[in-house]
Amino acid sequence: MEVLAEMELFHSRPIAPTRRVALGRLDLPVDPPPGFGGVLLGGVVATYIVDLDPDLHPDVLRLALQIEEGRRVPQPRLRYRFQTDRVGLSRTRFRLVSDGDDWIFDLERGCTPAQAILGAVYAVGTLAPAVRHTVMATVRRAMRWAGPIGPELIAHLAGYGAAHSVSAYADPVAWALGVLGFEPAAVDGALGRNGKRNGATGAPLPSRVEIQRRFRDRLREVHPDHGGDNGEAARRIADLAEARRILIGR
Repeated sequence: MEVLAEMELFHSRPIAPTRRVALGRLDLPVDPPPGFGGVLLGGVVATYIVDLDPDLHPDVLRLALQIEEGRRVPQPRLRYRFQTDRVGLSRTRFRLVSDGDDWIFDLERGCTPAQAILGAVYAVGTLAPAVRHTVMATVRRAMRWAGPIGPELIAHLAGYGAAHSVSAYADPVAWALGVLGFEPAAVDGALGRNGKRNGATGAPLPSRVEIQRRFRDRLREVHPDHGGDNGEAARRIADLAEARRILIGR
């Protein structure tokens, strides 16, 4: 398995008289925002928010706003003090990993809900201001999540129709070309939306007319009325529609 994003959290033990949290190693890619890093932080929050004392939820939202705006954060928060010193603290790791083209949350369970949520929210504050707003918006979406922790959550957090696919999220243009059956090394025609080129080769994207034609052809191939597999049809049609949206914007 490949590690796509990672957050290391240091924290006091649940029975310790002092309550402290500190961040350790962070590997939080955010390109394009929210990136694998934002999805991981959202996954941590969605996993633990259901077990957090509801009386603490308003303070989480206030903290998120303060960090998003780069303001000074009074301590303690959620009854824990945020610090840089890790001496005497326990360690818990949270990862987003890939298994082939699937994303999987790999979240250790050595900390309290408040500690995990604080770690995720404070981690957003380590990101560049240009992406902080988008990533924090992802964290806030995670606070409202009420479904299972799995592919549906990942798609919700990423805000991307093909979010279950690592290749789609890492290079959406190349993924879209592949879904529609274009050869990335041999595309020809006008530049795509916003003058984008194929990120893998630098070649111009197919024209809008070519993309629309290929979309209709592939749609006929996968539709059950034309012999497509019933079990796969819905997913493949959704992928085709997302690929067209990426390349021409609708």
